[in-house]
Amino acid sequence: MKNVAIIGYGGQGAWHAEQILKSDVCVLSGVYDIKEERRIIAKEKGIKVYSDNAEIFNDKSVDIVVIATPNDSHKDLAIEAFKHKKHVICEKPVETSVKNLKKMIEASKKHNCIFTVHQNRRWDIDFLAVKSVIESCEIGEPINIESRVHGSRGIPSDWRCQKESGGGMMLDWGVHLIDQMLQLFKEKVVSVYCKFTHILNNEVDDGFKLVLGFEGGKTALIEVGTYNFISLPRFYIQCKQGTLKIEDWRQNAHIAKLKAWQEKDIMPVVNAAGITKTMAPRDEITLSEYDIDKPTTDVHNFYRNICYAIDKKEECLIKLEEVQRVMAVMEKAFVSDKRGQVIKTEI
Repeated sequence: MKNVAIIGYGGQGAWHAEQILKSDVCVLSGVYDIKEERRIIAKEKGIKVYSDNAEIFNDKSVDIVVIATPNDSHKDLAIEAFKHKKHVICEKPVETSVKNLKKMIEASKKHNCIFTVHQNRRWDIDFLAVKSVIESCEIGEPINIESRVHGSRGIPSDWRCQKESGGGMMLDWGVHLIDQMLQLFKEKVVSVYCKFTHILNNEVDDGFKLVLGFEGGKTALIEVGTYNFISLPRFYIQCKQGTLKIEDWRQNAHIAKLKAWQEKDIMPVVNAAGITKTMAPRDEITLSEYDIDKPTTDVHNFYRNICYAIDKKEECLIKLEEVQRVMAVMEKAFVSDKRGQVIKTEI
C-alpha cells in the first residue's frame, strides 16, 4: 500500500481523498489546504491535516503527493515534491505552458520519480463507448468527431475565473476533451482554429469552439459552453459506414449503420416550398439503427496504475508525451483566438 498526501483540499482534492479512502492500493496520509475552512472540514471528517506543504514534503512515510491546487501553482509544488523523492499525481491541466511542463518532466527524471496527470475523463463511460466503437471499426473509419460539453451556469466564481490562476474553460474542460480526442485520432494535428466566448467573463474564456485538422484529412470539433440552455449532443461522429450519437453521458450510444448505399426508388419529401431527394430519410433496407450498452468503468484503476508503476509492474497509462501534446494544442488555440486565424502546425 502506498501512502498518499494531498495538497489542496478543494472540490477536486476532496474527491481524491474520497477515492483514496476507498482504494485497495493506497491509503490517505493526510491533506493540506491554505484555507482554514477547508482544513476544518477535513478534520471534521477524521482526516489528518498537515500544518503546511513542507510538513508533507518532509514526511518520509509519504510515497505520493497529489497536487490539486490552482493551475499556476503546479510547477513549483511538483518540483519541490520531486526534490523530496515524492512521486506526483498532478491535477489537470498540468500547467499553463509547455515550457513549464518540460521543467516538471526534467525534475521528475532527475530525481527518478513517477510523474503523472489526472486525466480522469479517460474513464468516462461516454468516451469509452466512442473509443470501443471506433477501435472495433463497427461503422468504419471515423471522418469527423464532434465533442461537446454544454452547461448553463457560467464558470465558477473561484480562481477558475481569474487569468493569473490559470482559469477559463479551455484549461478547465478543454484539456479533457482535447486529451480524449487525441486518444481517438492518433494522426498529427496539422491545423488549429479556435474562437473563445466571453459572455459572462471578460478576463478568461467562458467557452470556446475549437476545430482541429489532422494529417490525412480527418477533422474534429471540440466545443465547451457555459451559457447553453439547450445542449447539443455530447458526441456526434461521422464514420464511413455510419453515424454515432450520444446525447449526454447518462444515455447509451445510438448508432445508425449503413447496410447499402443505393436505393432503387427514393421517395422525394416535401421540404418547405419544394421537394428533395438529397435530404430524404433512409429506410430499414439501407440503414439499421440500434443502441449499444454502456461500458463498465472503474476510476480506481487510475490509482492502481500509478502504484503499479512505482513498483515497476506497469507503465503509466497517462504518458507525459501525451500530456505535452495536449498542452501544445491548447497553446495553439490561444494563439489562434488572439490572431483570429487558423494556425498551421505539426503536433
